[in-house]
Amino acid sequence: MTAKKEVAAPKIDHRSTDCRAVSGVLARVGDKWSVLIIVMLGDGPRRFNEIKRAVGGISQRMLTLTLRGLERDGLVTRTIFPTIPPRVDYELTGLGRSLWTAVEPLGLWAQGHVKDIHKAQEKFDQKKS
Repeated sequence: MTAKKEVAAPKIDHRSTDCRAVSGVLARVGDKWSVLIIVMLGDGPRRFNEIKRAVGGISQRMLTLTLRGLERDGLVTRTIFPTIPPRVDYELTGLGRSLWTAVEPLGLWAQGHVKDIHKAQEKFDQKKS
């Protein structure tokens, strides 16, 4: 049996232009609305109002801005169907789907540990009182 040789991850210069560019990408994909929308679109295309109902607490304006940003970044496509009233669907692109494979486990982890986090917060807050 041959042991696998571990390959070290490349060292990152946090002062470099690349690092600043990556932080911009992480800001987009790391905000709470983007992650929720991306996870939801992982199941397939959705209409605007469907997304709004499913993503509790998001305003129409914030949903519009978030979807526009995701579309600008190449993560989501917007398709308008010529019906009356017009139907607009949002769907993950190939790039968006690759992001979904990365954030879906995070969403599952959050769902599975939300009670643990709340208990820890309560315990911490009781100590401070």
